[in-house]
Amino acid sequence: MLQRPQRGDPVWIWVLHGWEALSWALAALVTLITLLGGTPPGQKLGLLALMAVLALCYALVRLRPGNAVLGPYGYLGVLTVVLGGVSYLGDGFGVFYTVMLTQFIVFADSPRGAILLTGLGALAITVGGSLREGGQGGVFLTNTISSLAVWAVAVLMAVLTPRALAQRDERAALRAELKSARVELAEVYQRQGAAEERERLAREIHDTLAQGFASIIVLAEAARSQLAVDVDRSAQQLQSIEQTARENLAEARVLVGAAPSSGVAASSVATTLRRTLDRFTEDTGLTVTAELADIECDQPTRIALLRCTQESLANIRKHAAASTVGVVLARQPEGAELEITDDGRGFVVEDSHGFGLDGMRRRLAEFGGGLTVTSSVGDGTRILATIPLSHDPVESRFL
Repeated sequence: MLQRPQRGDPVWIWVLHGWEALSWALAALVTLITLLGGTPPGQKLGLLALMAVLALCYALVRLRPGNAVLGPYGYLGVLTVVLGGVSYLGDGFGVFYTVMLTQFIVFADSPRGAILLTGLGALAITVGGSLREGGQGGVFLTNTISSLAVWAVAVLMAVLTPRALAQRDERAALRAELKSARVELAEVYQRQGAAEERERLAREIHDTLAQGFASIIVLAEAARSQLAVDVDRSAQQLQSIEQTARENLAEARVLVGAAPSSGVAASSVATTLRRTLDRFTEDTGLTVTAELADIECDQPTRIALLRCTQESLANIRKHAAASTVGVVLARQPEGAELEITDDGRGFVVEDSHGFGLDGMRRRLAEFGGGLTVTSSVGDGTRILATIPLSHDPVESRFL
């Protein structure tokens, strides 16, 4: 049995169900006209009885679907008998076949069943009308032609209805698939965003907290070893430990959102790098030469250049065994260029896959920049970081 139409169903399904509802109104109207007209009392009583039985059966099937007394095909059998009966009762009652035609389409569960049952309905109308006229050949031919014409319409309806339903189901499946794809895409974006955030936090922790803790360890070891030899030097190292710990605390507050900005003050990048190099010289005792152009850039760019410098200096401290470090910050036509060199032991670049260098590359790539590492065993290391600038202010001086 065809279900009630729902929002989004094709227009044809709504028309079909509308016709079904209208058929009862038309059937009631025809019955009323017949009862009020000059039809013989016997015909009136017979028509009223047949329509009452049909209405009761319809109500049972519609209001109690799945009942054990009468199913959809049982109802259509009753409808076929009623059509034959009303056609036998009076001339012109065959119009009931046209009025009730959609009942076969709605209650049959397949196009083949609908076509077969509407054909039986047409046969019942033809036979009933012919029996009423005593089997006259002309009447039988007329009834047959008119019934076949209506049956042809029923066949067309039976064929079109499943196609309309298939289109509805296909659109519903597409909508469900689209909704599922949207949900899945949102989940992918959420997972991607979470992964990117984890990567960003890992990079920030590595470039700030981890490097700070490493500095604290180195300074603490140096202070302990020199405590009995050089008290002033040990005191200076303890002061550096305290300063590094405070900076780590500030960075930790930034990472958890307790502070509004990063550890980079809103000063020029040259000034920021100069402070970092001074601290590095103080902590390590290495010779550092610096040429730092006073380049104006936004805060994210300053942070990126600072993190690259901090990571490079941390690698020099831990791995290079260098005595001299050179840092050059310059403006180039394509943007800012940061070069950090040392005269340490060097390494094989192809064999290096540390988190620090990879993090520097990813950080610079976010700004459209790049990282070039040049090194060989025994020849020191050169780190070249390039990053575009968002605007083109006038470069001024060297510090």
